[in-house]
Amino acid sequence: MWIVRKTDLITEAQKQERSTIINNDLSLIEFKSNKQPIGLYAEMKEFTQQEIPLYPGDSLYFFTDGFADQFGGEKGKKLKYKPFKHILIELYKKSMDDQAQLISDSFVKWRGDLEQIDDVCVIGVRI
Repeated sequence: MWIVRKTDLITEAQKQERSTIINNDLSLIEFKSNKQPIGLYAEMKEFTQQEIPLYPGDSLYFFTDGFADQFGGEKGKKLKYKPFKHILIELYKKSMDDQAQLISDSFVKWRGDLEQIDDVCVIGVRI
């Protein structure tokens, strides 16, 4: 899960995280997940539970790896996560409906004429 929120509401530790993107008054902070399947499998472990304070105006994003793993652009390479983070920060001030359309448009533009390689799901929620 990623949260885009006002920079003055994030902690110093969050500011120092390598995964945090700070763009003036907005920041994107990452909450890491457990690297394991949801279904039953041989080496099941307990999932980590976190309580995360939320603030008015926070935008939460949940997604599959399909967006960042899509090949495209001028060189036909993967988009990756850092550019995806920048897309979300740039869209923060838009309505969630507009964000949905612009995220879809940016994916189609990135992919170009290349085949979609994976499922793509991006869920955004504004507090």
